[in-house]
Parts: sequence; structure tokens; C-alpha cells
Amino acid sequence: MTTRPILELRSRIRSGLRDLFDGLGFVEVDTPVLSTEVLPEAHIDPIAVHVDGLDQPPHYLQASPEALMKRLLAAASGPIYQFARSFRAGERGRQHDIEFVLLEWYAPGTTLTDTASFLDSLCHVALGTDGIERLTCSQAFDAIVGVDPLTATVADLAAAGRRAGIAALHDTDSGADDQQWDRWFERLLAEVITPRLGWGRPTMLEAWPVSQAAFARVDPDDPRVARRFELFVNGVELANGWEEETSRTVLETRIAAANQIRAGDGRAVLPSPERLLAAHGPSMPEGVGAALGFDRLVMLAAGVDSIHAIRGLRE
Repeated sequence: MTTRPILELRSRIRSGLRDLFDGLGFVEVDTPVLSTEVLPEAHIDPIAVHVDGLDQPPHYLQASPEALMKRLLAAASGPIYQFARSFRAGERGRQHDIEFVLLEWYAPGTTLTDTASFLDSLCHVALGTDGIERLTCSQAFDAIVGVDPLTATVADLAAAGRRAGIAALHDTDSGADDQQWDRWFERLLAEVITPRLGWGRPTMLEAWPVSQAAFARVDPDDPRVARRFELFVNGVELANGWEEETSRTVLETRIAAANQIRAGDGRAVLPSPERLLAAHGPSMPEGVGAALGFDRLVMLAAGVDSIHAIRGLRE
């Protein structure tokens, strides 16, 4: 595609999605790209910017607008969305870059069932699809690699990886069994499961093992499971989200665990986001939050295999 059609496609999809959100009562917001707080995640490295000098704590280019949008939720914003410039150090590839656009939204009072219906509408607007497939992690893993992650041991996942032709973990990945379990789960998902999902219609992968909860709430009916999802189209991970955990205590525990993994991997331990933590509690509404890779969405709509092909410019 030449430059003008690419720009027209991006604009048309963005306009269609704005109409969808606005029609459902969402308000578009703009949160700071640069903030003194960052939400620590185990495998995402934010970019520090020393705007006040090297002897002062840094600001951070936001890896996503999650922390800042959640503070708006706690201030009674109601349903909100944003096309957010986001930044992650060390992420380069056909479907990754250090700067990209996230479409992120928060819908108080909703569940994953509501989200499935919304994602169906979103993909119809942007990609022309009809219908959505809903699979649990257990169903997908059992069908594709022959193990159920809710009952599988580290050895079970490693054996499934060997059958699928995945190389053994590096020495740097060795550690506690729970960390090895998560690494095998993530590798099987990325290298074997993901390429097989979302063909014919989008796939919403749900009911994640609780160790993969991120900031999702645990399913009250099954403590082995987190109320998290990821969305796949044509073998591409397009979006992820969850029914939000609103407890400050739980969030503090999850952040501490993420920083522990970072330290074990040789990554910098990140400061605790005190203003975000303070927002959690009675004023934080229950509901679903989600983030979608807008560049990947346009890539899929254009029928190309790289986000760099649909930007018009590349640095």
C-alpha cells in the first residue's frame, strides 16, 4: 500500500471505533504520556526520562495508560477509552516497536460476557468479521498440545514443548518450579497456541491459570482461574484484558511479585505506584479493562504482516 491509502485506512478505522465507543456512552480521554509513576510488570520495561536531572527520580514514558486511566475510574469518570501513544524498551519486530498506539478502555459494571459481545462489534467495524469464538485456556491447550494447564506440572508442560519442537529453557530461565511453569506456559502459548487461534473468526481465550492473572480478579467459583482474556485474529494476539482486581492489598502483592521476577531476571526493580494504589478500594469500580494494539488491528485490516507497513513513516 502507498502512503495515502495507509493513512486513509488508519483514519477510517479510528473513526469507526470512536463512533462505536461514543455510541455506547464512553468518553474519550487523554492521560499524560510522561509520569513519575509506572505500573511494574514482570516482562515489560518502561523507558525512564530524567527531565529533572540525573540526581532526581526519573519520569517514565508510559508502557500503557492503565495506571492513569484507573485513577480516572476511581474519580468517577465512568466508561472511558483512549488511543494512547505507548512506549516499551527493547521491543522490536514485525509486530512490536518501542513506540506504538494502544486502544485502551475501561467499562465499569461489565463482565467478560459483555466484553465478548463488544469485541465482536469492534472486530466487525474494523475487520468485517462476524461472530466470536470463546475458548478457555484448558480447551485450547488440551486440543493443540494435549495438556490442561490447570492440572499440568512443569514436567507435563516441558514434555508438551518437546513434542511441539520447542527448545529447552535456557539456564537463565531455570529457577523455582512456579517460574519454570510460567515460562513453559508462555512459550507454548506464544509459539504453538497463538498461531492456531482466530482463523475464520476472532478467538477470545479465557479462564487463565491464576499465576497468569496479571491484575485480573480471581474467579470466585474457581480459585485456579483468573478472569482474564486475550483476543486473537489470524494467529495474531490483538488485545488482552480482564475483570479488574479492585483490592489495594491484592494489587500490592501482585506488584511485589512482578518486581521479584524482574529482579530474578536482572531487570530493574520499579518503584511502587502510590497514587494508583491509593485509588484502589471503595472508590474503584468493578468492571473490565482492556488494551488493543491499534497498529496490529490496522495491519490485519490491510492484509499485511508487519505494523511498520501501515504507519506511513518508520524511524
